[in-house]
Amino acid sequence: MTELIIALGAGLISFLSPCVLPLIPGYISYISGSSLNELIERKNINLIPIILFTLGFSIVFIIFGAASTFLGQVLLQNSNELRIAAGLVIIIFSLQILGIINLKFLNYEKRVQTKTNNNFYSPIVIGMAFAFGWTPCIGPILGSILVLAATEESINKGILLLTFYSLGLALPFIFSGYLIQKFLIFSKNFRKNINLVSKIGGIILLITGILILSNQLQALGYYILNFFPFLQNFG
Repeated sequence: MTELIIALGAGLISFLSPCVLPLIPGYISYISGSSLNELIERKNINLIPIILFTLGFSIVFIIFGAASTFLGQVLLQNSNELRIAAGLVIIIFSLQILGIINLKFLNYEKRVQTKTNNNFYSPIVIGMAFAFGWTPCIGPILGSILVLAATEESINKGILLLTFYSLGLALPFIFSGYLIQKFLIFSKNFRKNINLVSKIGGIILLITGILILSNQLQALGYYILNFFPFLQNFG
């Protein structure tokens, strides 16, 4: 359960990251095939293309999660070493987010350009392109969740972990399209706090990495379930 909460929060932090949040209005406009002014003037926004777009990038991230867990299972005979390595990698990613270290290859980003197409499947394809093209940009956050997935006992758990990550990124994306006017105001006012959110996300991942390294992550989950017993329904 602890891992699922972390994954959901990581998805939200990815949405609020400097390379995603400012581009949301443009993506919504592109996916909808309408200008922002046209979207703002409409009383009813067609959410189907936006939902399909989020489905597209979720498919890619979930496949990444399944692959990470499969690789982790291959290395299961060295599970203690895998846990230590996972903790160290997540700590490195967190230090990158916090700006304490600067590994240039983690700063690389690639934007994938796609041609506009009005068919039903186009938003899914664009969403998949989004996942592949922007993965390097949100790499430290996504990478930490994938490393976490590699320590899971089954592929189903890895899929569930990345499903929660995708939900954390997809749900605010969909709400942004539905409440486009309010989102534009929020986005404009929130940009000054983007770095703060990134730092908070880095601290959370740093704590997660330390807990994994010291084999205490499950102990944290025990305390969380004591405070929020309803969360046991998701485990």
